[in-house]
Amino acid sequence: MREATSGHPARIGGASAGAPPASGSPLAVLPTLGHLSAANPGPSAPRPIGIDLFAGAGGMSLGFEQAGFDVRVAVEHDPVHCATHQFNFPQTTILAKSARAASGNEIRQAAGIGDAEIDCVFGGPPCQGFSLIGYRALDDPRNDLVREFVRLVVEMNAKTFVFENVKGLTAGSHRVILDEVVAAFETAGYEVRSPWQILNAAHFGVPQHRERLFLMGARKDISLPTYPVPITVPADVGSWGNEGACPIGPTCADAIGDLPDADRFAELLMSDETRIGTRNDLTAYAQELCRWHDGHAREWEPDLLTSSMRTNHTEVSRRRFSETKPGATEPVSRFYKLSPMGLSRTLRAGTVSRRGGFTSPRPIHYAWPRCVTVREMARLHGFPDWFRFHATKWHGARQIGNAVPPPLARAVATSVVRALGADVRGTGTCQTLGPTSLLRMGMTGAADWFGVQPLPQQRDRKGGFTKRSQAEVERDRQNAEASRA
Repeated sequence: MREATSGHPARIGGASAGAPPASGSPLAVLPTLGHLSAANPGPSAPRPIGIDLFAGAGGMSLGFEQAGFDVRVAVEHDPVHCATHQFNFPQTTILAKSARAASGNEIRQAAGIGDAEIDCVFGGPPCQGFSLIGYRALDDPRNDLVREFVRLVVEMNAKTFVFENVKGLTAGSHRVILDEVVAAFETAGYEVRSPWQILNAAHFGVPQHRERLFLMGARKDISLPTYPVPITVPADVGSWGNEGACPIGPTCADAIGDLPDADRFAELLMSDETRIGTRNDLTAYAQELCRWHDGHAREWEPDLLTSSMRTNHTEVSRRRFSETKPGATEPVSRFYKLSPMGLSRTLRAGTVSRRGGFTSPRPIHYAWPRCVTVREMARLHGFPDWFRFHATKWHGARQIGNAVPPPLARAVATSVVRALGADVRGTGTCQTLGPTSLLRMGMTGAADWFGVQPLPQQRDRKGGFTKRSQAEVERDRQNAEASRA
């Protein structure tokens, strides 16, 4: 390994988009990486130690890494997510189990740190949001993962913690859960930053409106982190009433306008990757995503378009998508169409297969009559192009919808680094991504890989209906209009 070049965008030059790579050419490696060798190690300066709970594919892990953390362990119960996480973070130990079954001592052993201090435990535990008046909400088994987060932070005696969740936890009857989390941490000897804040990813350079609650806390012998200050104004707000404040953030066109149309590549009907040749037309936003910041560089192939399997829309659907104005909702499918000068709405995950297997709709591309690809979703979410997701659209979109946008996580983590007084500049190294077979594993294969039981995949109960085709929906709409006439 060698030291990563921190803070500089990756420059990808050469042939235009769509040009085939030269026959027999070596793997394309970003110029910032150079020739890498295990005999040429990076610097040995210590980096703050982070632990990711409820890790998913790794949005929080990436943001914390880019801020200077070494994320030693990621705890995630879904084996498919674990496999994707291992591909992107090859030097992180993956604990493929529920947080309920993990202990602080087990995580310490997996991290290989002995009695060393853990600088930050972070994560977003799923929360059902149920509460009963007169009962302790954290005693409700439906909220036990929130309680497990508190338990593990305390068991590991972490210096700091970052708790992320939906903003609905701050309102109505759900607020009792938030109050009990704060009280539990204070009882355990932690100070919690007050007032807590809801942060919007659009204020931190992400072309998507995504609001999330963040709780930040520290042991009482450690400086308490402060909330990050916004660095961009959402492009759909613009400079109105914002003179002299922040620059205007990226748009949807900035995010995905330089990516080639996936429908040009027949191979993307069966695969999620294709060679497109080296390019020199990256938008400024795409170049910013390619920066390593204070994280670890990755050795990757920038001429390979990944996470881009096509969707085989009907001609009826394509016509309706074409007729829908940017920024509007297509009336039959209810899919939202991106506006090139606007921002994406919040990208959502849908449900897992054991709860019905419903995929949250991907938005319609502003320029082409189709839904966006997983790679385009990743750009809208702030993931760099080297970061890959499960090869299927269903898993890939779910992984993005569940993730914290990395630029938002990085902003929060940078505030933690400052509170810790750590100097992480220039301490990153270069890593080789994992085998791509990790991205193609189904539930059974991923569970076998990690030596765990697969999660149940059948639906809890039948939905009682059969999904109709778009052509049938369109036919029924036309018949209804004809009847009214």
